[in-house]
Amino acid sequence: MKNKKVLAALLVAAMTLGLTACGGNDSGSVNGTESGSKADGNYDQVTYAYCTFNNIPTEEDLDVVEDAINQITREKIGAEITLMPIAIADYSSKVSLALQGGEKIDIFESLGDFNNYVSTDMTYDLTDLLYQYGQETVDTVSEEWLAACAKDGSIYGVPTMKPVALTPMVVYRQDVADELGIDMSQVSSMEDMTDIFKQVKAAYPDMTPLAPVQTGEIGVSTNYGEVDFLTDDRYSPIGVLEGDDLTVKDLYSTDTFREKCKLVRSWYNDGLVMQDSATTTSAAAELMSSGNYFCYIAAYSYPEADTAASLQAQCGNYPIGAKIIGDAYLSTGDLNAISWMIASTTDVPEAATKFLNLTFTDKDIINLLIYGIEGRDYVLSDDGTVSYPEGEDASTVPYTAQLSCGTLGNFFLMYPTAGTDPASLDWELEQNKSAKTSPAMGFTFDSSSVKTQYTAVKNVISQYLPGLICGSLDPDTEIEKFVTALNDAGYQDILNAKQEQLDAWAAQQK
Repeated sequence: MKNKKVLAALLVAAMTLGLTACGGNDSGSVNGTESGSKADGNYDQVTYAYCTFNNIPTEEDLDVVEDAINQITREKIGAEITLMPIAIADYSSKVSLALQGGEKIDIFESLGDFNNYVSTDMTYDLTDLLYQYGQETVDTVSEEWLAACAKDGSIYGVPTMKPVALTPMVVYRQDVADELGIDMSQVSSMEDMTDIFKQVKAAYPDMTPLAPVQTGEIGVSTNYGEVDFLTDDRYSPIGVLEGDDLTVKDLYSTDTFREKCKLVRSWYNDGLVMQDSATTTSAAAELMSSGNYFCYIAAYSYPEADTAASLQAQCGNYPIGAKIIGDAYLSTGDLNAISWMIASTTDVPEAATKFLNLTFTDKDIINLLIYGIEGRDYVLSDDGTVSYPEGEDASTVPYTAQLSCGTLGNFFLMYPTAGTDPASLDWELEQNKSAKTSPAMGFTFDSSSVKTQYTAVKNVISQYLPGLICGSLDPDTEIEKFVTALNDAGYQDILNAKQEQLDAWAAQQK
């Protein structure tokens, strides 16, 4: 464990009473067993690696949150937790390198790479552990959702409990739209944004209309429509399904991909999008808070008003609006894309499972992870909503992971942000039920037979895809080069393997 600072200890001691009033599971037991308190103080050590879209806190500020969590976990599960927040842009690479290098990580999230973690034996078989130490989580998430994280009858992950049906949206400056008389209610697609971008640029020459949501992504990947990425990362898909057809396709040769690339290329040429979107390390919230951008495009699983309210504090002192520009579409990957896994190298699988269970069942734990320390990092209002302390925002408080609220544990145990409507939970649950579902829901691809090809193909994708979907590469010349390079890297082998496994899976469903 890290050496704790005196300040951290004093802050935690002062805030202990406040934690007892936060609600959640206060029974002192896990799955009906007695608390995990250990008289000898020899607690299991569990490292929890999670992605954050917010600033990485200093070690001293993180220690305060960590200590508050450990006051709970020492008593309930006999374990101490080391928090490892990692910036979203670096998460996948850092976790993979850490696991391969033997660094201690016990719990981590798949973040779109579920299939790779399973096929490379980086994740622990949770089948027995979950039912022994995480039955509450099984009951919360459901057997049906867990099935999306299973392979050959074994469970390798637990999907985040949240509104899962992601809907493409434009998040924009409401004040600018109002000033220019822009009616965002008329926007229903990415294509509808072109004239709006031009209007904004004409009125504000120094403002860039569109900001990237993250490195190499300005919203294209959430706006392909009815595309199932077949358990691959949506930001670097390798073989997809379109619509109800069970034929595995090369996305990059489709009309859908070419049309989106041409659209963003036109934005790029007209100066309507951040010119280094393909390589920047700045994320959307940071760029929007600067006041130099009008909007960004991403996908959320909340109503428009709630999405805007939840992002308000993240995007600076400007009124924020949100507009849906597409329909939600569910596939196996939407459930296991953000799923929690225990490392195959862990030396404390039972303790790790117990803590994972707490992130899905204990209100105190999940709100500490997301919001930090009450009074220091956030204020809890009488109506049960949270906001930043007066004069503070996401960039100035010592700790927040608020933008990760849909990726950690159980979303429905988190305090809602100020301005959101509690009734929206009904809308979110209905979206989960009514969203169109891929015909391959439940299929998980085993890439172990094409590991070498996957590595080579991903290298090609990282070379071409960011530039194509951010507009800095010309699709008329570069898509053909892209596809040729993919095929030279063994792309067709992967497509064939996917089709063979999908056909076998479909035959079993009859």
